[in-house]
Amino acid sequence: MFVTASIVCYRNDRKILLDAINSFLNSKTDYPIFLYLVDNSPTDELKSIINHPNVEYVFNPSNPGFGAAHNIAIKKAIEKNSIYHLVLNPDAYFDEDVLNKLTDYLKSNPDIGNIMPKVLYPDGEIQRLCKLLPTPYDWIGRRFNPFKGMVEKRNEFFELRFTGYNKIMDVPYLSGCFMFLKLEALREVGFFDEKIFMYGEETDLCRRLINGGYRTVYYPEVHIYHHFEKGSHKSWRLTKIGMESAMYYFNKWGWLFDKERKVINNRTLKALGK
Repeated sequence: MFVTASIVCYRNDRKILLDAINSFLNSKTDYPIFLYLVDNSPTDELKSIINHPNVEYVFNPSNPGFGAAHNIAIKKAIEKNSIYHLVLNPDAYFDEDVLNKLTDYLKSNPDIGNIMPKVLYPDGEIQRLCKLLPTPYDWIGRRFNPFKGMVEKRNEFFELRFTGYNKIMDVPYLSGCFMFLKLEALREVGFFDEKIFMYGEETDLCRRLINGGYRTVYYPEVHIYHHFEKGSHKSWRLTKIGMESAMYYFNKWGWLFDKERKVINNRTLKALGK
């Protein structure tokens, strides 16, 4: 059995990418590890970034999207008899004991399908990456709302800021920057929805895991670092991709009328004392 990981690349900064790669390769676990580097770049310049027996480079210039590229690696991981698989952003890095502690917790809690540690900026500031299932306002309205006070008020609940981010909790929408997944769960509920090019694919997968009877858990006993560029806020092209992903997601799950979203979010808030 293995613990595997995949990093999807696209013209990445080599130093930052190497930090992510080495974080995984230097991890201490009870299982052998193996990394899939799936490169969606138009050229294979990143192929030479590392030469390691536990790394497979996959050149994928058709660039089918974030989730579809990770699916390539997930299928390979299942063939390798991997038990847990890490979906890791190329701008995230962590200490050698993180995966071992997460693996121990997953062993003790077999009903967890996805777990995410505390996520910090490189300067140590916390990133608010635990969320409720989104409404159209959360994904579209907030982006263009000029009234910051209104946005902050909503974020107190949507991003679960009131929790303090200091306790283990079930969260229905966890960031895709670090998804430590139980592959048995993915075999049951399916992989990333490849109709989502980028942004929102992790939300869709978390939701399907919950529907399949698995928990999606925030575990702040360990932490990682994430540069978090917020590309969709800096590029109109990425904003457009984000809007298209949001429209697909809401067409799939429901826009204003989504009874299941209401049930899951209310259950989450009740468990957290709200």
